[in-house]
Amino acid sequence: MQVFYTQNINNSIILLENNEARHCNQVLRKKVGDQITCFDGKGNWYEGTIIFSNKKKVEIEISKSWEQSNHRNFKIHIAIAPTKNINRLEWFLEKSTEIGIDEITPILCARSERKTVRIDRLEKIILSATKQSLKANLPKLNNLTKFKDFITNVDSQKDIHKFIAHCEYETNPQLKDYLVKGKDVLILIGPEGDFHPDEVALALKHNFSPIGLGKERLRTETAGIVACHTVNLMQDA
Repeated sequence: MQVFYTQNINNSIILLENNEARHCNQVLRKKVGDQITCFDGKGNWYEGTIIFSNKKKVEIEISKSWEQSNHRNFKIHIAIAPTKNINRLEWFLEKSTEIGIDEITPILCARSERKTVRIDRLEKIILSATKQSLKANLPKLNNLTKFKDFITNVDSQKDIHKFIAHCEYETNPQLKDYLVKGKDVLILIGPEGDFHPDEVALALKHNFSPIGLGKERLRTETAGIVACHTVNLMQDA
């Protein structure tokens, strides 16, 4: 199923521009009179007929609209340290989008090996995964943020369960045993060298609960996937 993303929806008309218009007009060779399906990234689907098309702009007249049927009653936010090999972070973004995630924040930690990321490229990967998995909700990707700044910024978020997954203590309780159905979740995933003890202490001071993700020691991107899958699995149980 070929789908297109846009937030440019005015009454009964959908407008595709830039990459989406080029893909529709030049790659897929869609033309006036063809039926196509779009989503707005906010949980809504649209079906309509192309009434104008060129490589810069495609207009669609809406004939049908509906909400995503499997809407979740909780949100998942994962803050993760970018990996030295950017392909591994990209893999995490793709797979977590397929599984189900609402927000991702790359965080810069004391032991981070990667100090920069290309947000525009990462957004394209998330969009592609959203289309491939036929989801109408587009995960939000935030800018790379210093660990301390991130902890301070989310301190005001009260109605959310906040966790930090770290390896400092092998006796950390497991994430699956802490989850509450219907409650939003924020999980911190550190770099390959784990969080610095000072970072763990700061997170605990700001009401993050320490958790483990199983008995095995996981790579950063694997830990992110396990955390994302665990939350979705336990919420559906």
